[in-house]
Amino acid sequence: MRIPIFQVDAFTGRVFGGNPAAVCPLERWLDDATLQRIAAENNLSETAFFVPGERPLRIRWFTPACEVDLCGHATLASAHVIFERLEPGRDQVTFESRSGPLGVRRDGGQLIMDLPAWPPRPVADAAPLARALGRPPLEAWRSRDLLALFESEEQVRSLAPDMVALAALDALGVIVTAPGSGCDFVSRFFAPAAGVPEDPVTGSAHCTLIPFWAVRLGRTRLVARQVSARGGELQCELRDDRVNVGGEAALYLEGMIFV
Repeated sequence: MRIPIFQVDAFTGRVFGGNPAAVCPLERWLDDATLQRIAAENNLSETAFFVPGERPLRIRWFTPACEVDLCGHATLASAHVIFERLEPGRDQVTFESRSGPLGVRRDGGQLIMDLPAWPPRPVADAAPLARALGRPPLEAWRSRDLLALFESEEQVRSLAPDMVALAALDALGVIVTAPGSGCDFVSRFFAPAAGVPEDPVTGSAHCTLIPFWAVRLGRTRLVARQVSARGGELQCELRDDRVNVGGEAALYLEGMIFV
């Protein structure tokens, strides 16, 4: 079986930046074990699968270790492939997913995703999180992921967490964040339990970060930067119980896999 594969760098306008995602349009849905093996072979933080022409248009995402309920950068990458390769000229798509409907639209050079908002709640005991991060946060919160607030961008950049300890925490991933210089806030994202020690740019983490920072800053439109080694820029907006997350995308690879 021949399956097309595209590798797209999301949340960046240039290759070698942002977060790389594999996108595999399928002729038909394959069994879960095969999808997981393909994602493990790709060895990127996520591989997205969908069947063009299917209505509703379902999308699924796999890390090298497991399926996840939501992945922003691979959704952005999938829309980019549809707009630029599969259906040139199209400028809007809605995916059905385990996290509900996810819309993506073209807005000039940006792709804007419509994602659910996940406002966090305070964590009573932050000691295990502090030990795993190697530094106590100012505050600890959680939604799907744990969120640790730090005082400065430099503190976020300098963290060197214990990945084994992070993987043992009761959460899919851990977000660390602080006010940014030249942007509203910065973040990093770690998910070793899902096979992703550090994700370069994480759209789904901003489902929590946007409502968190919108309340603190008193604004619904925000500019974010994920300060991983690759880095990425995100345009953010809180819209009631939804968030808009926007960024650019760049096609790096187009080819065929054989299964």
